[in-house]
Amino acid sequence: MDKPAPLSPGQEAILDRLIALALCAGPVMAQTDKYFSNTSRIVAANGDSRVTFAVFMRRRVVAALEPAIRLIRHFVPDVEIKRFYPEGGIVPSESKMLEITGSMARLSEIETLMLQKIGFPCVSANNAYEMCRAMPGVAFMDMHARHGSGAEMNILAAYGASVGSAAAKRADPAVKGFVGSSQDLTAPFFGAAAGMGTMPHALVGYTDGDVLKAMRMFAASIPEATSLTALVDYTGHEVTDSIRCARWFYDEAKLDREGKRFGVRLDTHGGRFAEGLDYERSVETVGHWLGVQGEYNIVEQVLGGRAFQLDPNNILVDKVRRILFGKGVSAASIIHVRRALDEAGYRQATIVGSSGFDPQKCQIMGAARAPLDMVGTGSFLPATLTETYATADIIRYDGVRRVKVGREFLHDPG
Repeated sequence: MDKPAPLSPGQEAILDRLIALALCAGPVMAQTDKYFSNTSRIVAANGDSRVTFAVFMRRRVVAALEPAIRLIRHFVPDVEIKRFYPEGGIVPSESKMLEITGSMARLSEIETLMLQKIGFPCVSANNAYEMCRAMPGVAFMDMHARHGSGAEMNILAAYGASVGSAAAKRADPAVKGFVGSSQDLTAPFFGAAAGMGTMPHALVGYTDGDVLKAMRMFAASIPEATSLTALVDYTGHEVTDSIRCARWFYDEAKLDREGKRFGVRLDTHGGRFAEGLDYERSVETVGHWLGVQGEYNIVEQVLGGRAFQLDPNNILVDKVRRILFGKGVSAASIIHVRRALDEAGYRQATIVGSSGFDPQKCQIMGAARAPLDMVGTGSFLPATLTETYATADIIRYDGVRRVKVGREFLHDPG
């Protein structure tokens, strides 16, 4: 099996931190499931066995196994690990990913910790892969941190996103993929020295809702920043504030002459339309952009002409309509702001989209050719916790094949 690509010193340090976090949490016996620690004690008292665990997941994932492998090797240094998919490889559902061979007493004790490090990064990697493939010309920024439960989850999720992004680039050289993180902690996974990002809504609120004032403060307080991105939805004036901030950046401050870049971020609340739009205008905007007339003709083109054959109850069609024409950050709102900036003479200004950019939204935005330069998202995180469950079954005891009924497929070579 191919070895994973070598990691940079910064990436190695982040994964080493996972081990440190496990050690800080207390003794392994206190962290593992009691039935595993009991098994470890019983086997140690009655004669250890050399066993082979087979690890699989019940859904398709992209292999992001290095965190688990490093943890296993830390606690059981003489373990033998066989991979069936390279890092970044697509793993079909219920396909064996790993065989782990070693002392039953020692491996049983760490089974809980091992499984905790498998499902979350693998599902995150799969989602990131699909998002990057759906929008190859768009750069992505990992903004999941505030949705996580702490450093351990942040590391696992960001590592998964980096693996999925790299896999997408291998599959399609046109893919830009993930280029950074909102955290210093995980930025090295994306080849960055530090986190990226400019302003949240809180900073705009601090300036009484004046995004231009917030941007000026940012430029003065953080002069080393190479890019300024204005968050333009706070007062509901996405177009007006985009042009106002662009005018200051390019025509008054002339920061582009200092090598700095300017952009706007759209994060319009899902309860309203962006400035200047309603539903009908949104349909017209997307239709003109795609050269298609009629709401349902647009939807069919985006879905590849199969909308009504595949979705007779309009469940998927209705979701597509919301993403294309609805409230919040729709394809129509992105096109609308792009056109306004272009007409004002600021074609070089970039647009960052955020708010719910999960794999499905990215697929629809990609099909609609929404003019985004970057997406900031944490929606590569698994949608439900149950899809992250990894399973490990012992399939050999001292070389003898044995597994519970129904899991005989794990004896297959992989």
